[in-house]
Amino acid sequence: MQIGMVGLGRMGMNMAIRLVKGGHEVVAFNRTSDKVDEIVKAGATGAYALEELVKKLTAPRFVWLMLPAGKTVDDYIESLSGLLQKGDTIIDGGNSFYKDALRRSESLKLVGINYLDIGVSGGIWGLQVGYCQMIGGDEEVFAQLEPAIATLAPKDGYLYCGPSGAGHFVKMVHNGIEYGMLEAYGEGFAIMNASPYAGRLNFSKVAHLWNRGSVVRSWLLELAEDAFKKDPSLSGIQGYVEDSGEGRWTILQAIESSVPAPVLALSLFQRFRSRDTNSFSDKLIAALRNEFGGHAVRKDKGSI
Repeated sequence: MQIGMVGLGRMGMNMAIRLVKGGHEVVAFNRTSDKVDEIVKAGATGAYALEELVKKLTAPRFVWLMLPAGKTVDDYIESLSGLLQKGDTIIDGGNSFYKDALRRSESLKLVGINYLDIGVSGGIWGLQVGYCQMIGGDEEVFAQLEPAIATLAPKDGYLYCGPSGAGHFVKMVHNGIEYGMLEAYGEGFAIMNASPYAGRLNFSKVAHLWNRGSVVRSWLLELAEDAFKKDPSLSGIQGYVEDSGEGRWTILQAIESSVPAPVLALSLFQRFRSRDTNSFSDKLIAALRNEFGGHAVRKDKGSI
C-alpha cells in the first residue's frame, strides 16, 4: 500500500526503509532535505514540502508522523489538516500523551479526517527485528492500514488496543515499566560493582548467564552484555539519564487512578537524581548528620 512518512529521525527513517523493503510505496518528507535524499536512495519517493507529499499520495491518503511529542505534532497536524481531504488518515507514531491523542482525534473528526495513535517500540533495532505496535483509533481505519502495520511488526508484534488514545496509553505504561526494569538492572549491577567480588566478576558474562534460563532474562540483559563488552567498567559513560515523558505520564495516571506504583515512581525520581551529582538534599542530609551526631562532612570543592 501507499504510505506518507513525515519525520525521518532514528525511528522514522528505519520504519520507512522497512516499509519499502516490504513492498510498500513510501512518500517521505523531512524538515531537512538531506534525510529525504537518503530515503530516496533506499527506494522511497521524496517530498520536500508537505504540499508535495500530499499531492504525491492517492486518496484515501495515510500520513504517518514520527515526530517529537508535543507542539511539533500539533503543528504538523494543523498544517496537514488544511491539505488533506475527508476520508484521509493521520497516524501519530511518536511517544505522545494519550490525552493529546483524544484531543487530536476529536479535532480531526470535525473535518472528516481519521486519526490513529500507534505506540511504537523497537528503537534502532526495529529495522532488523521489527517494531512492536500498540494501536488506538477506529478499528475499520486500523484494518485499512493493517498491511503496513504487519510489515513493520515481527510475528504477533502488533495489537489493536481500542478506541482513540488506547494505543498511546498502552505504550505509555510500557515505557513506565521500562523505567522500573532499567532501574532494577542498574541497581543490581551497582551492588555487584561495589562488592568484594567486583574485580573478579565479568559483568558481560553475568548478563549472558542470566539470559540462559534465569527468571530475569530479557532483551535488556542482552544489551547490557553488549554494553559491558564494549566498556567493562562503563568508564566512558556519564551517569546522566534523561526521560522522554512517558514515565512522568504513567505516574500521573497512577495518581489519577489511585493505583500504587512505588517502583515506577522511584525509578523516575532516580532519573532526576542522576542529573545532579551534588544534590541539595544530600547536602542537607550530611549537614543534619553532622549536627545530631557529629558525623564528618566533606567540603564542597566548588566552595573552596
